[in-house]
Amino acid sequence: MTSQDEPRFLFLVMTLAALTVLLMAITISVASGQTQEEPADSETPAGDAVNGKKIYVSYGCWQCHGYVGQGSTRSGPRIAPDPIPFELFRYIVREPPEVMPPYTEKVVSDKELADIYAFLQTVPQPPDVESIPELQ
Repeated sequence: MTSQDEPRFLFLVMTLAALTVLLMAITISVASGQTQEEPADSETPAGDAVNGKKIYVSYGCWQCHGYVGQGSTRSGPRIAPDPIPFELFRYIVREPPEVMPPYTEKVVSDKELADIYAFLQTVPQPPDVESIPELQ
């Protein structure tokens, strides 16, 4: 590993550690029967995907996560297609583990988050590598 790779590696390790702790906390709270004020994952709030795309672009989410949430190893993780469960998405947006600034409800309302999430859910899967002739 070169010295240029060390910051990226450290970032990945710290991000994985933060997500592991977060998932453990969620698992413990669910197992202990604690109730949450927000809907469960199976109750993802309805959102407007068209408005969500507008918000996603206007708030600059694309600058780190790409125009369709594809992410980048240099700027931000992939968030679409198949976004993480809404509650985890909401938590990470509100209290991000790393370099992303927190987007409090004063900045992005829960309705806007639901719209952004609806947009991310509409992003189609990329084509299979085997189906792209130029890559064969």
